[in-house]
Amino acid sequence: MGVDISDLVEGRTISLGELSGKVVAIDAFNSLYQFLSIIRQPDGTPLRDKDGEVTSHLSGLFYRCVNFLEAGIKPVFVYDGKPPELKRETIEERAAARIDAEVQWKEALAEGDARKAWSKATRSSRLTGMMIEDSRTLLGYLGIPWVQAPSEGESQASHMVLTGQAHAAASQDFDALLFGCPRLLRNLAVSGKRRLPKSNKFVNVDPEEVLLDKVLGTIGVTRNQLVDMGIMIGTDFNKGIRGIGPKKSLALIKQYGSIEEIAKAGKIAQIDNLEALREIFLEPEVKETSKPIWGEVQRPAILGFMCDKHSFSVDRMNSALDRIPRIASPSVSTSLDKWL
Repeated sequence: MGVDISDLVEGRTISLGELSGKVVAIDAFNSLYQFLSIIRQPDGTPLRDKDGEVTSHLSGLFYRCVNFLEAGIKPVFVYDGKPPELKRETIEERAAARIDAEVQWKEALAEGDARKAWSKATRSSRLTGMMIEDSRTLLGYLGIPWVQAPSEGESQASHMVLTGQAHAAASQDFDALLFGCPRLLRNLAVSGKRRLPKSNKFVNVDPEEVLLDKVLGTIGVTRNQLVDMGIMIGTDFNKGIRGIGPKKSLALIKQYGSIEEIAKAGKIAQIDNLEALREIFLEPEVKETSKPIWGEVQRPAILGFMCDKHSFSVDRMNSALDRIPRIASPSVSTSLDKWL
């Protein structure tokens, strides 16, 4: 879920058209998990092909990429690598939560409680190695490059923006701001509507641009102080301090300046692994990348992969593919060896 600073962040609603011609580095895992969560049948069952393999992630990825390419956006998907050791506890907790949600989903189905079943099903999503490979295969056929990050995908995407390789990073989480990303785009990898908790009602969701400089200027802190706030609130790498949310962390930072000074004043206890936590955000493990290359859309390969192998409708695939303009000449290679 990342750090929760939503109460302190105000973004600007934008249209996909405003991003035409722009390179956007997209958090791949964040997007795929969203597709696995929201693209489901009424009883919470994910989409499956003729062999019973889950295909919700492929459906979401395909149609979202078509929307991007139709709007002239140049997406680059960034995949997570090896997580920092401090993330181990969070990963284990999430895995346990998914197992528990799956059990409750099946129980709700047996009880005939469709609303509860859907709610639990969306929390049971698992991203497997095969799903990751399939997503990369689809991106290759769409002519869209992807990057394997050495560690956190959001830190790599943020680095690409900082170094001018991308216009913005796209993720639902706010962690990119702590990683120093100048421009964060949210709501680019969702369906356009969001289901309200514990109801069957949906609300419209529009793309949103969040600028780091504006966030820092509005709340009156430095990026280092924003990182300290995130650590006090809680991140994927630490639990945070009980009772401290975005507003309280901001008040403490503005009064005392840093976690050390807040602890000296007796307002909080010393935080374990403080420097290591700061280093994750301020000196993340990233790699330098060359300019991404987009290739031609390979329609026959896409139809073979999506329709023959994974049971998608040929007519629907063709209809969607007809919306994609040409963005590269056939001679442009889609090889990404130098990116990996």
